[in-house]
Amino acid sequence: MTRRDELLTLPEVLEELGGVSRRTFYRWRELRHAPKCVKLPNGELRVWRSDLVVWLESLREAA
Repeated sequence: MTRRDELLTLPEVLEELGGVSRRTFYRWRELRHAPKCVKLPNGELRVWRSDLVVWLESLREAA
């Protein structure tokens, strides 16, 4: 059974990354080293779980 993709909030993403700080995540975004984000009309960021997984896999291959 395939798990349905979901939009993660920024706090959920930071927790998934082991407690990375919000500031560090925004710095990664500035440097274009962060996973793809969806910016909602209210300015909040969301990340599709599938994009987070792909991003993490790309880091493993680069290591």
